[in-house]
Amino acid sequence: MRCPSCFHNGTRVLDSRPVDEGRSIRRRRECESCLSRFTTFERVEESPLIVVKKEGTREEFNKEKILRGLIKACEKRPVSLRQLEEVTQSVERELRNLGISEVKSDMIGEIVMEELRDIDDVAYVRFASVYRQFKDLNVFIEELKDILQKERE
Repeated sequence: MRCPSCFHNGTRVLDSRPVDEGRSIRRRRECESCLSRFTTFERVEESPLIVVKKEGTREEFNKEKILRGLIKACEKRPVSLRQLEEVTQSVERELRNLGISEVKSDMIGEIVMEELRDIDDVAYVRFASVYRQFKDLNVFIEELKDILQKERE
């Protein structure tokens, strides 16, 4: 590893720790020449995950879009940003574990809704109403009945 201070190629690792749930390694290094210390991160390069939209267009998966939707659905609800970030990571992990390079946006929405249902029912209904594009009050009421029935089980 090249030192960012003096550009010498010889460095030694002082400390290594797994980070990001074991998906990365943080290394503290020291230059053998100038004794400067710096931190590096090592992670596996993942292949891009492509989202196929409803109209057939394709774009690279962006977990920030999911997080923004979750934040909007959880406004004024007792759900922490940390919980929403965990949901986002869980959704991405589940998609990558499928082992496919392209995933339909419908599948992503369904996975997000399942995760959100376990956290907050009101946020779930808010997200579902936008995602499923509820056309009238009857569809909304049916979704609420479904939630109540699942709670009783």
